[in-house]
Amino acid sequence: MLLVFDIGNSNIVVGLFSKDKLTADWRLATDRQKTADEFGILLQNLFSFQDIPMEQVRAAVISSVVPPLTHSIADAVQKYFKVIPLVVGPGMKTGLSIKYESPREVGADRVVNAVAGIQIYGPPLIIVDFGTATTFCAIAEQGDWIGGSIAPGLGISSEALFQRTAKLPRVEITRPRNVIGKNTVSSIQSGLYFGYIGLVESIVSRMKTEMGCNPKVVATGGLAELIAGESKLIDVINSNLTLEGLRYIYELNKA
Repeated sequence: MLLVFDIGNSNIVVGLFSKDKLTADWRLATDRQKTADEFGILLQNLFSFQDIPMEQVRAAVISSVVPPLTHSIADAVQKYFKVIPLVVGPGMKTGLSIKYESPREVGADRVVNAVAGIQIYGPPLIIVDFGTATTFCAIAEQGDWIGGSIAPGLGISSEALFQRTAKLPRVEITRPRNVIGKNTVSSIQSGLYFGYIGLVESIVSRMKTEMGCNPKVVATGGLAELIAGESKLIDVINSNLTLEGLRYIYELNKA
């Protein structure tokens, strides 16, 4: 079995593949203070809860945008699963041509998403990842990664509004019934939710115009179901896109 980790700023998504089938997945809160042993024990408990023998794991691959946790989880995998994980980074085979001023600046998660998107859907593509930040990646008709856009995530926007205003409360991020709020909470929810959909659709629409084609728009990430389901420009929601991309990259590099 292949164990994969997508380490993000808010969540760590863990997946377990048996050949090309995702047999289990877990979403954990990102905690930069956790040690390798704490992660190891947590993984032991997750495997035990689903009656999966840990010794069945024969390989692992990690994508991370949180460098301190990369080392902790890599150490945990090596100590508790007895395998040395691959870490997505410069020099690793991805099969992706990155047309960016500085390719090394492209986050591992964006590379992994692009690899999976091309394999599953084919180019051209726009991939929208709803995480701590919301990233937009453009993949041209030839399969080249040509750039994108990065915006504050919906959670960041909500928290900033609460922290930088004296009287506005922290609210649950959810779809309100109406755009016109009848109280402070519903008014904030309306501004956050419908305002964010406007942001997403404006960027996607402008990217399509610049690309000069009609790319398929794929949404992924923790808030994809909440936001993308309301947008008329999102074609597909694939919550496991990053995990699938990690599996593809492992296959390219396992030798």
